[in-house]
Amino acid sequence: MSHRPRGFTLIELLIVVVIIGILAAIAVPKFQNTKGKAYVASMKSDLRNLSVSEEGYFYEHQAYTTSLDSLEFVPSHGVVLTITQAGPTGWSATSMHPNAYPHTCAIFYGSVTPVAPATTEGEVACQ
Repeated sequence: MSHRPRGFTLIELLIVVVIIGILAAIAVPKFQNTKGKAYVASMKSDLRNLSVSEEGYFYEHQAYTTSLDSLEFVPSHGVVLTITQAGPTGWSATSMHPNAYPHTCAIFYGSVTPVAPATTEGEVACQ
């Protein structure tokens, strides 16, 4: 009786490794794109939440504020939120995330100078 060796040959293993490499090369860019979209979504969400906080502050103080500390507002992890202008008649803010570069988002309310890319009052716009 002849004894047949069991297991995989080196060629078979190399073919499997090459196929896994090809699949990984296809999947990684799609995953990066999905992560970028998630960062932009968190930037938009923070601006919407900021608008609620600003309105609450306005209700108590009859003016808007540029201080996130006075609003007791904490942005999402990694999001840089900046209130660019605030006063008794309106406010504007921008948000960015280092991993979502070059995307920035902005919003404004009231009679303040709109911040690019925001063009419509109360709507979050991103570029």
